[in-house]
Amino acid sequence: MATSTDGAAHPAEAAADVDGRVHALEARRRERTVDLRVVRAPRPVDLHAAERAVSDLLQALGHDPATEHLAETPRRVAHAYAELLTARPFDLTTFPNDEGYDELVLARDIPFQSLCQHHLLPFHGVAHVGYVPDARILGLSKLARVVELLARDLQVQERLTQQVANWLDEHVAPKGVGVVLEAEHVCMSLRGVRAHGSRTVTSAVHGLLRDDARSRQEFFALTGIGR
Repeated sequence: MATSTDGAAHPAEAAADVDGRVHALEARRRERTVDLRVVRAPRPVDLHAAERAVSDLLQALGHDPATEHLAETPRRVAHAYAELLTARPFDLTTFPNDEGYDELVLARDIPFQSLCQHHLLPFHGVAHVGYVPDARILGLSKLARVVELLARDLQVQERLTQQVANWLDEHVAPKGVGVVLEAEHVCMSLRGVRAHGSRTVTSAVHGLLRDDARSRQEFFALTGIGR
């Protein structure tokens, strides 16, 4: 390295040396960051068949799908259901837990919507998803992505809750996982009992959040359940 007359490093070379160290650190950080491309296996969607089915349903309900106001309804409904049942792919990003963080990480009030498999009507609400890290920590936005991935399907709330917890267990391997879903079911609020505003709460806890009473209590307290 070139030096000035007083023995100090030449400013340009000193700056280049600093840049080199920064790039090396960034490269090592990238090497330790793990990205997993998450894509749910697509189900074949026959939009033309779906349109015909909606047209047949309208006729069976006493409506003429050929009228001006209903002419585009079969197409719109078919595309709407295809969208509601298709999850967006995403990159699951995890980082090394260098600081050894071993307390609860909780994302509250994640909005979600899904379709009841019994009536093909929506249920929607919020998810509270938490985990206690082990070797790796998860990019926070990915908790919401996992909920969406599994909610974009024909579902029941109980299964969806368990699926989110199982998925995080399998792909992140934390010390503990907790999931709470609060949702209003349109099939319950607009038909049948017509219990408008009623919300169903389901939970799943694994590992430390199931086995350790203090951790379990902390998780449910922070979700605000019972407030």
